[in-house]
Amino acid sequence: MARAKGDKPPQKQDWPGSEKGMTPPADHGEQSYQGSKKLLGKKALVTGGDSGIGRAIAIAFAREGADVAIAYLNEREDAHETMRWVEETGRKGLAIQGDLGKRDQCREVIRQVVEDLGGIDILVNNAGRHCPTSSLAEIMPEQLEEIFRTNFFSVVWLTQAALEHMPDGGAIINTGSVNAFSPNPTLIDYAATKAAIHNFTKALAPQVAPRGIRVNCVAPGPVWTPLIVSTMSEETIKDFGSKSVWKRPAQPAEIAPSYVFLASSDSRYYTGEILAPTGGETTR
Repeated sequence: MARAKGDKPPQKQDWPGSEKGMTPPADHGEQSYQGSKKLLGKKALVTGGDSGIGRAIAIAFAREGADVAIAYLNEREDAHETMRWVEETGRKGLAIQGDLGKRDQCREVIRQVVEDLGGIDILVNNAGRHCPTSSLAEIMPEQLEEIFRTNFFSVVWLTQAALEHMPDGGAIINTGSVNAFSPNPTLIDYAATKAAIHNFTKALAPQVAPRGIRVNCVAPGPVWTPLIVSTMSEETIKDFGSKSVWKRPAQPAEIAPSYVFLASSDSRYYTGEILAPTGGETTR
């Protein structure tokens, strides 16, 4: 699984990117993840579940016994591939296309999940995007609004809708980032949304605790996903992850177990926590 930084040749994709054509290909646990019924009978929604961390989560959840819905923007081929792996486990899968930057779409996604899967026990707010810029002056109002709508507003809207249907004892897991702790100066707006997600996680946790609902966050460091090859320069891609202790980015399969832990009863005493698998990058 470990790969040296020199194994990433020059490459570039149009946003939002695709798993197809990534060199080297990402590992989502297709051949390695073994479930142990930790989520048997649960119903989960994973946003941004078509690729990257989202696909790895979907595969892991299904192999742990959950029915899994994913929400995605427009990456039909990637979404189809994720569903193939989910349904191969014998669990029910559901793929919903739409822009989560719109409140009505967020509510519609939850409606479809509840209707088609019969409820929702686990919500994973994972969808996100970033647009690197070299200076603050380059961040236009349209970009700022789009980044916040996709990365943070959707988290609020989806969570609001899910809580109307989630039974006591459910789990909400948000995807934060090492950038919320130690922001990359080229990702000012993105880092701000991730800091907001961390804060949202901690603020919501005590509010829903009387219902036994746990709210936690996973804050990864560098991870090898289509978001990287579709938004960063070829030079940045070549060295991506080289500042971690392991001198490489994580594979999605190395991050997904954090979500399984927080979704399962193994984490029954955890809430308002931020689990940070950063590969040793600074988290001050």
